[in-house]
Amino acid sequence: MSLGPYTYVTLSLRPASTPHVGVSFHTPDLKVRSGLLLSCSRPYLEFNSHEADVHISTTGAGPVTDTDLAIAREIFTAAARYLADCEQLHAEQSAKDATDPAD
Repeated sequence: MSLGPYTYVTLSLRPASTPHVGVSFHTPDLKVRSGLLLSCSRPYLEFNSHEADVHISTTGAGPVTDTDLAIAREIFTAAARYLADCEQLHAEQSAKDATDPAD
């Protein structure tokens, strides 16, 4: 089953627990950008669609910490893996489409 493009946002509030927000982007309208806020020397990473925005920056919006560097490396590694998986699946799908007879 395949759905059309969408963005899914959930908010869970439980007594005596920290609230939890979940954002799932399943849309070609996703925009991703990063940069450095020069006014406060703070890097940022953003994911935006028409329905939701996710912003990532340093701990407490302050100076870059060792933990911030570790998280940035995790994001980089995960993004590289996502790219490799997308490229592999796209190539497999393209090869299958090329060998399937037209209906």
